[in-house]
Amino acid sequence: MDALKIVFVVLHLLGLLAIVGSVVVRRGVPTPALVWGARAQIVTGLVLVGINETGDGDVNHTKIAVKLLVALAVAACAEIAAGRERRGQGNPNLVHAAGALAVLNTLVAVLWN
Repeated sequence: MDALKIVFVVLHLLGLLAIVGSVVVRRGVPTPALVWGARAQIVTGLVLVGINETGDGDVNHTKIAVKLLVALAVAACAEIAAGRERRGQGNPNLVHAAGALAVLNTLVAVLWN
């Protein structure tokens, strides 16, 4: 079970890297990596909660709920920005919001005890 958890933690971190990297490198232009990174964050985060629930780990459900809401906001910003970009109505503010929310979610994960 530990190896499975490590795999999903790495995938979760790669999702974060895809989001923040897309925001920093492309500066306001939504990329497929941004959208897929946001999706990966939600899926891998839920899998990690499931793994922790089945083990002996204690799960703070309030923290998980906050992180899930922020992750859904990241995904919404990324999806809407990508959709608008496809229609030629790009909005860099949504991309920057997705990046800022992803960083906020990381701060919640690290600082919330």
